[in-house]
Amino acid sequence: MAASDRMVLGPLVGAIDQGTSSTRFLVFNAKTAELLSHHQVEIQQKFPKEGWVEQEPKEILKSVHECVERTCEKLQQLNIDITNIKAIGVSNQRETTVVWDKTTGEPLYNAIVWLDLRTQSTVERLLKRIPGKNKAFFKFKTGLPLSTYFSAVKLRWLLDNVEEIRQAVHDGRAMFGTIDSWLIWSLTGGKNGGVHCTDVTNASRTMLFNIHSLEWDPELCQFFDIPIEILPKVRSSSEIYGLMVCFLKSGALTGVPISGCLGDQSAALVGQMCFQDGQAKNTYGTGCFLLCNTGQKSVFSEHGLLTTIAYKLGRDKPVCYALEGSVAIAGAVVRWLRDNLGIVKTSQEVEKLAAEAGTSYGCYFVPAFSGLYAPYWEPSARGIICGLTQFTNKNHIAFAALEAVCFQTREILDAINKDCGIPLSQLQVDGGMTTNKILMQLQSDILCIPVVKPSMPETTALGAAMAAGAAEGVGIWSLNPGDLTAVTCERFEPQINPEESEFRYARWKKAVMKSMGWETSEAPSNGKPE
Repeated sequence: MAASDRMVLGPLVGAIDQGTSSTRFLVFNAKTAELLSHHQVEIQQKFPKEGWVEQEPKEILKSVHECVERTCEKLQQLNIDITNIKAIGVSNQRETTVVWDKTTGEPLYNAIVWLDLRTQSTVERLLKRIPGKNKAFFKFKTGLPLSTYFSAVKLRWLLDNVEEIRQAVHDGRAMFGTIDSWLIWSLTGGKNGGVHCTDVTNASRTMLFNIHSLEWDPELCQFFDIPIEILPKVRSSSEIYGLMVCFLKSGALTGVPISGCLGDQSAALVGQMCFQDGQAKNTYGTGCFLLCNTGQKSVFSEHGLLTTIAYKLGRDKPVCYALEGSVAIAGAVVRWLRDNLGIVKTSQEVEKLAAEAGTSYGCYFVPAFSGLYAPYWEPSARGIICGLTQFTNKNHIAFAALEAVCFQTREILDAINKDCGIPLSQLQVDGGMTTNKILMQLQSDILCIPVVKPSMPETTALGAAMAAGAAEGVGIWSLNPGDLTAVTCERFEPQINPEESEFRYARWKKAVMKSMGWETSEAPSNGKPE
């Protein structure tokens, strides 16, 4: 490739996509939105006790370094000039909580992952202080129910149980952040002047943030007894937060602005170009997240959905809200079949087994490993597989696992349709699991509407890149509707009759009822006293 050919590419934007199960770095052409290269590293999850899910913040940071380094090497092999990378965006797993020491740059405990359930007793204790033990007491300020899912209760647990963190807070050395804050602080200098910030989408998942005033709420901080000074500064999703500090051997990317930051589900909404009121997308990752843009008004659900911030694409731009249906276990059920049951060696094999079965043969799988999220918010639920007979084999269980992801999405879609009053005529989808064609067809069959999948599935990273490239002071990516490139898509149309779909859905709902009320926090775990 001649140097003149290289010039044609124009400016590039990088995106760090730090998810629950893996980290990726992807580089896009800012003019065409074409994905040029990427690298992915799987992240280890630790389960020190039943219901506990942790990750090592240093491992997460190292995985980012590795992905950036490898992607830059791949670009150089393609003869693409990496000095054309003019901005970097960050998208991240939300709610996952990190506390670190700002003087040493060391984490003071492992990251507590969003799925983690150790805070159930913390939630119950806090509920006792709320009139009528009303989980929705803070809903109109935060958009969220009181749940183990959100960062405030994780941070409360850390302050209650980790002496090093209490001491660091007392000494004024502690910093709290979700994964975006930990990465931006580390990548902009860390203990040597790193920028401690987050964006409105991530802040809106902490339960400490007022989604109307767009500020940390003193009353909420007081309720959870969290010192406001350890919280990051809240910024828009698209502005220059700071400049990358050198960590690559080549010195590449030093001084490149980090100028986009969105929680992964908001990033996917942007990447799917859902900028209009009423547009929605469903992302199939570790969990499943359906977001519907409600524009500049916050809509409060009557059917178990969350009200969350969709994005604020610039300091002076308006904030947009979304209704969200969150399912804890989607791709994680496939990982469980692989790592825990060992019935497949790779995630791709699940599709093959399900294809061989062609049906679950009356077997239903409710993967309530972390309780049930939307629309039930039932922490006492646990996973069940029911309808088993002597005929049931691993193929049927694989099929039932995929079907479970589709049924859970149907429950959320029903709730969104009720809350919005206008049923969605099709569902835009993205995320790792969408490569599974059987899953996509099943999803269309169970929803009785078409499922539309973009040919470039990395919409989360694309959203972070768009926010970074469009930031004031960068200005290389236009978000004007007329300038956005049309996306080619694959469509899946319903192929079964609605009666069969309704029958299967009704059986699923029956199985969900059987999964509830299983766990009580009073019972000692494993039958042994703690």
